[in-house]
Amino acid sequence: MEKNLRRYIVRTIEIIYLGRDNRITQRRIEVRTVNAGIVKAYCFKRKGPRLFRINNILAVQPVKRYAV
Repeated sequence: MEKNLRRYIVRTIEIIYLGRDNRITQRRIEVRTVNAGIVKAYCFKRKGPRLFRINNILAVQPVKRYAV
């Protein structure tokens, strides 16, 4: 999964994430770095930088951008 996430650096993706409290959330993030099992990203839901454990990421989908 780590190798797969590296291709999304500086791109916006949606993830399904299992939090510390065992709650599943959907997040839209912009991946900054991927290193040692951790994804550093900007979270659009929380409007700030966040760390995500790769082991807790359940699904990844790139966000498609359409011209208006």
